[in-house]
Amino acid sequence: MTVTPLGLTRPASATDAFLRQLVARVPGSAGATWPLTEVYTGDVLVGLPQSTPSDIEQAFAVAREAQRKWAATPVKERLAVFKRAHALFVGNARTVADLIQVESGKNRRMAIEESCDPPMVMSHYLRRAAKLLAPVKRGGPVPLLTTSTEIRQPKGVVGIIAPWNFPFATGISDAVPALMAGNAVVLKPDNKTALSPLYGIRMLEEAGLPEGLFQVVCGEGPDVGPTLIDHADYVMFTGSTATGKVIGEQAGRNLIGCCLELGGKNPMIVLEDANLAEAVAGAVFGAFGNTGQICMHVERIYLPESRYDEFKDAYVARARALDVRAAYDFGPEMGSLVSPDHLRRVQSHVDDAVAKGATVLCGGKPRPDLGPAFFEPTILEGVTKDMLCGVTETFGPVVALYRYRTVDDAVALANDTDYGLNASVWGRNAAAARAVAARIESGNVNINDILATAYASKGTPSGGVKNSGVGARHGDQGLLKYTDVQNLAVLKKQVMSPRPGQAYEKYVEGMLSGLKMMRRLRIR
Repeated sequence: MTVTPLGLTRPASATDAFLRQLVARVPGSAGATWPLTEVYTGDVLVGLPQSTPSDIEQAFAVAREAQRKWAATPVKERLAVFKRAHALFVGNARTVADLIQVESGKNRRMAIEESCDPPMVMSHYLRRAAKLLAPVKRGGPVPLLTTSTEIRQPKGVVGIIAPWNFPFATGISDAVPALMAGNAVVLKPDNKTALSPLYGIRMLEEAGLPEGLFQVVCGEGPDVGPTLIDHADYVMFTGSTATGKVIGEQAGRNLIGCCLELGGKNPMIVLEDANLAEAVAGAVFGAFGNTGQICMHVERIYLPESRYDEFKDAYVARARALDVRAAYDFGPEMGSLVSPDHLRRVQSHVDDAVAKGATVLCGGKPRPDLGPAFFEPTILEGVTKDMLCGVTETFGPVVALYRYRTVDDAVALANDTDYGLNASVWGRNAAAARAVAARIESGNVNINDILATAYASKGTPSGGVKNSGVGARHGDQGLLKYTDVQNLAVLKKQVMSPRPGQAYEKYVEGMLSGLKMMRRLRIR
């Protein structure tokens, strides 16, 4: 254990020797390093090697060589690695949570919940992968005499660019189905949060994943991203809409596929019959869970006029009472923002809103007494679309309250955004809530929950619409996107052209009669 100047007891897993072992696998031939810090204190933990373009090219070369052998490994043997990995990930969840907290500053509850995401993804695809990857024999154009088989082939080497807000969940969970499908992976985590995914890769290799198959490169996005995309066969990116557009454009030029989960300006609609206590509790987590740094968290809450003041009073009281501080135990309800730079962004959104007439109901200020990147839970009202936080994702513990008169008004307001990642509807009448949910332009909509029910449903695809992304993770699509389809067609007898001596007109008559018969007999 290490005791910091602020009196924090740093986890035993964050020792200098252990962290140096983790980062040792990151190539950095130029010798440059990034000072990876403990967010709670600002103390430098370890120097993270920064990868050069030649380092990235070499990582892809190694991964590509390993991938050829991995793709030839039977699916059953590939999946056995993840059965063993599941036990390792669950058994080491507390160590994972330690690393997540050290590098991101989130509170213990969010860190331990994040550690559970890869095992959940493994469990789902251990059930589905063998069936999804198995060849599927289908009929051909001529019954009995032709067949067509759908064969799933791995893309090759998948490039994954993971964000800092859920580094372990995105860095590892997005890689799991790609690896199961027979691909190699080159991961670029954010510099600030590379430790937990590095530990995840170490556990995968302990479970039997071949060395070289899962590579990691590190560096600032503009320095590393273009080279990574130029060498990848597919790209998975989670992050801002602005960066996603750049990545999508480069992937398009390279004629490779990509999946982009981007930003959100997520609405919460509270209906008149909602259980107010449950809605307030949901809104507390929705706005302040993970210190507001969740792509699917709530930034806009729409309340019926008849219940606006009741909700506001209860919500403000709960927000003011939140336990916000640095600790490596389950005491605090909210932790730190990820960095002082991000704190300045959040502060700028609040300051802009106040300067343009918004009212701060609670919070609104940094808390340097708690640590270098702490910011108070903040609730605003009077936010308009000429304010930064009225239209742009703040990505911090800041939420705005709005009144509405009719449900139609609420739906129109919720949809009045360029984003469409997540939304929630709260009401006792489930049928009425579902009817409202069906009208919301969003890839995910939760009823009487903020986000966990949708995101934790690993059998259903999860993605965004509008400026919130392209493609999806989870569900069958979350694995199949990492594959190409080979159509293996077999002709058993030469019947696809006129017989010797047969007039083409006679052949056409027979072909058209055959089409009519196939339709009547429902033969495809």
